[in-house]
Amino acid sequence: MRLKYLFTLLYLLLFSHISFGQNEAVVRNYTELDRLLGERSFFENHLTGFLLFDLDSQWVIFEKNSHMNFIPASTTKLLTFYASLVTLKDSVNTFRYQTRGNEITIWGTGDPSWKYESLPQPRIKGFLTPYKKINFSIQNWKDEAFGIGWQWDDYYHSYSAERSPFPIYGNLVSISSQNRQPFISPAYFKNKLKSTDKDIKGIRRDQHSNVFFHNPRTFNIIKTQVPIITSPELFVTLASEILNNPVQLVDTQLPSDHKVFKGGRMEPLWIEMLQESDNFVAEQMLLMISDELFGEMNAERAIDYILKNHLSDLPDKPQWVDGSGLSRYNLMTPRSMVELLSKIDDLIPRSKFMNLLPQGGVSGTLKNNFKSPKPYIFAKTGTISNNNSLVGIIKTNQNRYMAFAFMNNNYLNKASEIRKEMEKVLLYVKENY
Repeated sequence: MRLKYLFTLLYLLLFSHISFGQNEAVVRNYTELDRLLGERSFFENHLTGFLLFDLDSQWVIFEKNSHMNFIPASTTKLLTFYASLVTLKDSVNTFRYQTRGNEITIWGTGDPSWKYESLPQPRIKGFLTPYKKINFSIQNWKDEAFGIGWQWDDYYHSYSAERSPFPIYGNLVSISSQNRQPFISPAYFKNKLKSTDKDIKGIRRDQHSNVFFHNPRTFNIIKTQVPIITSPELFVTLASEILNNPVQLVDTQLPSDHKVFKGGRMEPLWIEMLQESDNFVAEQMLLMISDELFGEMNAERAIDYILKNHLSDLPDKPQWVDGSGLSRYNLMTPRSMVELLSKIDDLIPRSKFMNLLPQGGVSGTLKNNFKSPKPYIFAKTGTISNNNSLVGIIKTNQNRYMAFAFMNNNYLNKASEIRKEMEKVLLYVKENY
């Protein structure tokens, strides 16, 4: 640590083509960041990685453990976002179809939009209404409901909805309170809601069936959502109710001469995934990427393709296993995260990317952090137990745009404490660069 510090200062003093006064400020700022992040700092008691990079000059300003692998949590969604930029462009393929007279057969693409309240609605019902016979096939589905490394006991939490080829209602049921009694939607599940004397305050789903339990004595929620166990049979049942027209499950291969129903633009999906850190949208987006590339939904195949064809130049190869970051098997270095930001910066206008990300004190998962008269942090958050990361762009007082990756693993502090100390570091960057 000490040798690295001395050699870095020597480099700054001897080889940077700036005035003595500027040199003095560079050394002072570097020294202060080293104090905030180094030995005897708050970050000494756990694994911390940090890289600060000037997007315009392409200079690394400061780094700490930027070569080490960290569990990225939901900052993994930046990989999914980048993959969508290079494959899906700006339009949503909602389903694939083939028609024969008054009969239509449809295949899902992974689009999560249908009846998901967080997203604009594709006009599916209007498109399918003229057909007297509607068939649905899953022959292009080559994946599983759960991602690699997801925790099994998250099955009844809304952030862990199952993946499927053609989701409806976000693969969730919604439960609200009416006169302190639970009301479940969609109505199909009305008879699946049961009472129990177990000590639960909200709703708990049976692990192996779509049966939902509440305790009438302790039920006190206003609204909640719980994942359902998906199946092709359940899809055709729910779709039939929505369309007021029977949907039949068939075993038909996707033909080469099929057509594609376009549901809308990608931007609302990007906003939901990045700003609200929506795991479900991220997972389905990875399936959409696979569908676009291969005509089948296989997340592992899509990841392998993107790593080999678009991310082979990262400083360190990521261990990337899902679209959302729910899995602890994901591993990424801070310097590869920053390189990823630089690649996104080359693909789309910087202002657009910054608007898609959560903004400190303004929107998304950063609404209550990094408050300032003008937003200066535009970044993706990532938090799972004992792991907290923030990756994005900071706009400094001197109107410099810095990409950064700030990654913390294996701490025993509260997440709020980690965020508070991270904010001190990034505020210093804002005010002094």
